[in-house]
Amino acid sequence: MQYPLDRRLAIAPMMDRTDRHYRYFMRLISRRVLLYTEMLTTGAILHGDRERLLGYSDIEHPLALQLGGSEPEQLADCARIAEDRGYDEVNLNIGCPSDRVQSARFGACLMAEPDLVADCIARMRGQVKIPVTVKTRIGIDHRDSYGELEEFVRTVSAAGCDTFIIHARKAWLQGLSPKENRDVPPLQYEIVYHLKRDFPGLNIVINGGFSTMEQVLAQYDRVDGVMIARAAYHDPYLLAGADSLVFKDQATPPTRREVLTGFIAYTRRNLEPGVSPRYMARHIIGLYQGQAGARAFRRLISEKVCRSPSGVDLLEQAIAGMPT
Repeated sequence: MQYPLDRRLAIAPMMDRTDRHYRYFMRLISRRVLLYTEMLTTGAILHGDRERLLGYSDIEHPLALQLGGSEPEQLADCARIAEDRGYDEVNLNIGCPSDRVQSARFGACLMAEPDLVADCIARMRGQVKIPVTVKTRIGIDHRDSYGELEEFVRTVSAAGCDTFIIHARKAWLQGLSPKENRDVPPLQYEIVYHLKRDFPGLNIVINGGFSTMEQVLAQYDRVDGVMIARAAYHDPYLLAGADSLVFKDQATPPTRREVLTGFIAYTRRNLEPGVSPRYMARHIIGLYQGQAGARAFRRLISEKVCRSPSGVDLLEQAIAGMPT
């Protein structure tokens, strides 16, 4: 079953963050926000443990798989695997600036090769019916003119990609670490707005620096959607109002206690297959961000729950002492 995609708000792919446990946790907070996996390389999918890499709970839909790679046939094979496994979208990473990714010739460095990216998209589109999208930057190194970005989008969209998620910063492939590339290059939202004006028929989603729902809502008169990254991880309950504010869903948002209760039940179900409580509980540290008791809750998770075989029991005992 393919789930309808509404791109007005999404949580970004984040390495070592947006695994299946985090995604389940976030789905307890918002039923409508579009979720993405971590970036998975074509080699890992084609030769690795697919169930471990690609497994998910049905509750996670709508759910997109982000791929890293630059070999068209391998990407096409992985897109087909994703569709067969029920993913609702496949996204190609053209934004990661790390040295390891560059050495494998994928990620942000592919902005310099729009024809290759177009070939990848065309091959993937030829294998699947689900959407194939691109997440990219506004430029790389000294190739950061608006004309070069426009040519990249024009070339890739001609191959069948109608959705571009644009991180509104350039990437320095040399001289900055991946962490620095998330903060040092300045945000340039106007470039993304310009792109939407020039390509009104494309879905343009803006990414970078959004940390409040007020900031998100202010974007919808200029672009088609917003992607939130670190704020959605460090302050996950920020998304509790998304269903009503963004998607006009009238259902009452869950309380933090309801979210925590649901995640404890999920954690207990997954202990039997052998998953450590640490890999699940680490994602909920920010649930009470800005609330009374937040510091004690963070300490409980990081110092006790994540280090104890009986961590789930400790977490359950803590519910009574936390605000709703």
